[in-house]
Amino acid sequence: MTETPEKPKRPQQVFTLVVEVGRKAGDGLPDKATGAALMCYASGVDEAEAVRETVAILKEADLAPLEVQGLGTLEERRKAGEKIDAEEEALMERALKENSVVVAQMTPFYE
Repeated sequence: MTETPEKPKRPQQVFTLVVEVGRKAGDGLPDKATGAALMCYASGVDEAEAVRETVAILKEADLAPLEVQGLGTLEERRKAGEKIDAEEEALMERALKENSVVVAQMTPFYE
């Protein structure tokens, strides 16, 4: 029997995601809102994993994810010239430490 070599473990990173959600019964959004945008920080070995985990958690929370836009990792965002404040960086660190998804902001949409 030959042993398969262990794959090197890829490090977790934190990705900034903007998730658009629609309405669903019990979603907790304001009554007249037609949906919302959520700013999330999600850990994953790659962006695809971070998106899958975020969508799964939001569905579990009775939200209806419609679209996800990836804004990149902390390093990628800084290279693009974005200013990241200490509070935002702390939320990213929390997502990494807890291997979780942190919803940092919710902006309801009204028509």
